[in-house]
Amino acid sequence: MRQFVLTGITLIGGLLLTGCGATKIDNSAGRATVYEDARSPGKIQGVGVESQDIMAVTDQMMRDMLSNPQLVNREIAPRIIIDSEYFTNESSSRINKNMLTDRLRINLNRAANGRLTFVGREFADMVEKERELKRMGVVDGGTIRSTQATAGADFRLVGRIMSLDAMDTRSQERSRYHQITFELIDLELGTYVWSGMYEFQKTAQDDIIYR
Repeated sequence: MRQFVLTGITLIGGLLLTGCGATKIDNSAGRATVYEDARSPGKIQGVGVESQDIMAVTDQMMRDMLSNPQLVNREIAPRIIIDSEYFTNESSSRINKNMLTDRLRINLNRAANGRLTFVGREFADMVEKERELKRMGVVDGGTIRSTQATAGADFRLVGRIMSLDAMDTRSQERSRYHQITFELIDLELGTYVWSGMYEFQKTAQDDIIYR
């Protein structure tokens, strides 16, 4: 009986050793991190909206807006809201819309040199809380000024991201055409005071996951 038990233990041990020997685990170090030029296609590419597209479209829209006399040649700088609230993604690409609207607003604010004023409407709750504390005397009035109301806006950015997809069932290649529109709406009349559009198309055997 003892010999049978020892033989069984020996057999199990041999099987475990054999199994461990057959399993190959790659413990080698991964590829070192490499900084890439965000304006150029990187090593990992697909048919979606990527960094170079975001930078190209916002740069083009900024230049176009700053060359529009209805916006930058006014005696009093117009107040503009640029955020993603009315900027919709109707495309099949996954993208954080704030990357487009934030980059456009920040670059415009830097380049406009006071010719445009930007209203932070998405932070209205924060502003109202601070104004209430000041008027209740909980905090002092600050060092800038006191106004009867917060800033109203003249224009607001609206826009869409749209796409058209096609796939070759033989080669599994995918093609995606993107159309990104930007427009400014007059917040009194509801008319368009400026419009811009950016288009591009990509083709690849797409196996990239965008997050």
